[in-house]
Amino acid sequence: MSEPQTFTPELLPRQGERNAWLLALAATIGLLLIRTWAIVPTWVWVFIGFLYFSALSISLGNWMDRRTRLTLSPEGVAYENGLRHARLMWEDIEQVRVSPARWGRRVEVIGKRAHFSFETLGEVHFRGQVRGYTGFAQGEAILNSILETAGLRQTIRQDALTIYTRS
Repeated sequence: MSEPQTFTPELLPRQGERNAWLLALAATIGLLLIRTWAIVPTWVWVFIGFLYFSALSISLGNWMDRRTRLTLSPEGVAYENGLRHARLMWEDIEQVRVSPARWGRRVEVIGKRAHFSFETLGEVHFRGQVRGYTGFAQGEAILNSILETAGLRQTIRQDALTIYTRS
């Protein structure tokens, strides 16, 4: 590999995020209307708090996805997502773990001082139709490049988990 290659994950549509915020807002408006003439039970407050927490979590996930970059270079691999910044030289990669994920496969890259994980390409199905893609479209190629360049070989395969380490 002579030139650095930067990869970004597939992005899910933001419709779910929008719907979560609209639901939380609608519940708040309903609460304000009911509160004018009735005592509101505690569970309603908790439920509305849960709606806002869910909407905030979805927004954070989307924000991180839009800032995720995985770069392979002759020196090593770098990963960043807005909150996490990991940079590993090829010789510092000790282990790679590959396991099934909800969509695609989850790849964990573990080094001496840092680690990160990413998912290979997965299809999101809803009611029998593909609604979107998630993970890295080039995820399998990224995984193979990391294994080859870092000199890792499969050492353990148990159930659905595969672990690669130095020979």
